Amino acid sequence: MLSGRPAPRDARPEAPRRTPLTQTAAERVAAAGTPPMEVLVVDDDASVRRACAEIARTLGFQVTEAADALQARAALAERATDLLLLDLHMPGGSGLTLLDEVRTAHPSMIVVVMTAYASVKTAVEAMRIGAGDYLTKPFTLEELTTTLERAAQRRTFDAESRALREKLRTGNGLGMLVGKSPVMEKLYRILSKVAYTTHPVLILGESGTGKELIARSIHQNGPNKSRPFIPVDCGALVPTLIESELFGHVKGAFTGANRSKVGLLAAAERGTVFLDEIGELPLDLQAKLLRALQEREVRPVGATHSVPISARIVAATNRDLAQMVEQGRFRKDLFFRLNVVNIRVPPLRERKSDIPLLAAHVLDRMRRENSMNYTFADDAISLLMQYDWPGNVRELEHAIERACALSSGPVLHLGDFPTQMQDHRFHLAGGQSQYLEPHHMPTAVPGMTMAANGQPVVQSIAEMEKQAILNTIRQLRGDKLMAAKLLGIGKTTLYRKLKEYGLGDDADLR
Repeated sequence: MLSGRPAPRDARPEAPRRTPLTQTAAERVAAAGTPPMEVLVVDDDASVRRACAEIARTLGFQVTEAADALQARAALAERATDLLLLDLHMPGGSGLTLLDEVRTAHPSMIVVVMTAYASVKTAVEAMRIGAGDYLTKPFTLEELTTTLERAAQRRTFDAESRALREKLRTGNGLGMLVGKSPVMEKLYRILSKVAYTTHPVLILGESGTGKELIARSIHQNGPNKSRPFIPVDCGALVPTLIESELFGHVKGAFTGANRSKVGLLAAAERGTVFLDEIGELPLDLQAKLLRALQEREVRPVGATHSVPISARIVAATNRDLAQMVEQGRFRKDLFFRLNVVNIRVPPLRERKSDIPLLAAHVLDRMRRENSMNYTFADDAISLLMQYDWPGNVRELEHAIERACALSSGPVLHLGDFPTQMQDHRFHLAGGQSQYLEPHHMPTAVPGMTMAANGQPVVQSIAEMEKQAILNTIRQLRGDKLMAAKLLGIGKTTLYRKLKEYGLGDDADLR
């Protein structure tokens, strides 16, 4: 055991036995390609300090030692440190004071405090300031090894989460999630943490928000991404066949069962089973699914034996499951079992700033499929930003695909979009039609302005081009690069045009 008392000369610490936990952490660090963890051991007791340092080096960490707070501050200033192993009671300054300084200057550093003066008050204060773990002297070599390995796992996990969150944020993550709005940034933070666990996940959101896309992203960015991802539409399956599909059956279990079949829960084999529209599952099957999740085994229809399952369960629904529980239409115990991690996918109307990115993403796909460089007319861009999208991202994709199919050229105009969207624009305009006789034509019609005598005046092509560029930039709240992409012109051309209009690079066009 390591304590605050000097150790005998022949009581040198032995190298810790390599446990499965140690091996797993080391493998994860190597697989992640992260450099060895930099550890600073701060303790005025030389025997304890050297023993801790030797154990840390045995585990593959780079170690620096400090006998007091003054030496610790110098070491922290000289080199980057990942883990601080800190004695709370030292001469020349309190360990709690040093801990407070570290948490302010290095908020991402992992801190493990150790002290021979164990008290609940000290522990609570250290954890309040920001310590990540706590060791009470005297502690065993195994306890120290476990603590250091836990810190290494946390560092690797944090690095993986940051990398995944950045992939998702930039739209380059597996699953092709697109969006940079605050609500999507929050979603990416949750996904980056959930992906590396095996807990059940419940995804909530309206139809068309991309719940299956979220489920696929969780699977494809997790440790078992090479395993199967099996989607199951609980609302589309015939009620009499749902049990057989999920749990499997043996030959002769029912009429037509000519051979045995492995259920989807067993077939996943440490992969992911995505139960879409889980709210449509009948009550009797809800009870059987709950038992399967609790016991981690299923009994095929007609079988006398159970089959183990190892799949991760991700469920989704557009219904209010909490309300269904109150109404007795969904089992409370199954709801709590599935709701370990809850993810709400925001509707498109709550992240309209992502519409240009989503629209550009769909246009890129249509360009590859049709070999045509599609762009949006000014009135079409305005419509995309004003419409509420009750069908969410799915409706946006279908609307753009329809416009590409009906367009007579590469420019997508208002008239190429579905009727309900044009009607929405009509109502926003106060019920005035854009297709009246010329002497009733409103100013909203592209290319027309009204003279003082009420007669329409035709705008020049150059003026129409200017209005299209400026209106697009305003719709995108000043994002010139995205405006150039949607208008189908190069960014150099856009900046040259703005300069011709007397608007410099720093002009606020929002």
